[in-house]
Amino acid sequence: MIKLFEEYNDIHSICEKYNISNYTINVDGSINVDGDVDLTNRKLTKLPLKFGRVTGDFFCSRNYLTSLEGSPSYVYYFGCHQNNLTSLEGGPEIIGSSFNCNDNQLISLKGSPKEVGGYFSCSYNQLTSLEGCPIEIGDDFHISNNKLTTLKGGPKELGGNFYCHDNNLPDLISFNTYTTNKLILKYQDDYSIWNADGTLNEYRFNDMMEEIKGLRND
Repeated sequence: MIKLFEEYNDIHSICEKYNISNYTINVDGSINVDGDVDLTNRKLTKLPLKFGRVTGDFFCSRNYLTSLEGSPSYVYYFGCHQNNLTSLEGGPEIIGSSFNCNDNQLISLKGSPKEVGGYFSCSYNQLTSLEGCPIEIGDDFHISNNKLTTLKGGPKELGGNFYCHDNNLPDLISFNTYTTNKLILKYQDDYSIWNADGTLNEYRFNDMMEEIKGLRND
């Protein structure tokens, strides 16, 4: 009982230090927060608490985080941009609005939430593949300024535009409009436009573009 009391006191002290209010402590030591959590620019190398559900926005950008362990399982908006992350493992599972992980050192999107209600932005990283990205994105998908050589593994559903400039993609893709790139994501599996080595099959790509052209002219 004394140990449990001390642990609860530690949690209260940490919440006070980081101005976290309207919280409840769960039996596993995680906390639920009714509202926002702002841990921006705190020189953190890891999250100071284990979070459960956060009904508002969660900001942990401009720190030195190398891991998202301790992140809330559910949150409305999640911003972890400008850190030292190489992976999204340990991050939120469900995002009500948007997710921003720009300006990190990400080499993979594994660990991404499966569904993002708003935009998903992972520009300015070291990504060579979209494998592991959300299955559904409700708004725009930003993946510019990475090292992509293929769009294979992209989201199945995309509500907004797709921004993929400044990558290592074939010119046939990288110079198409945002709307066309959205349609490429949709039809690329149907037309099997990627060879086994990840290179573009131009013959099948051109067939797909003929259909896309027809769709855009309807």
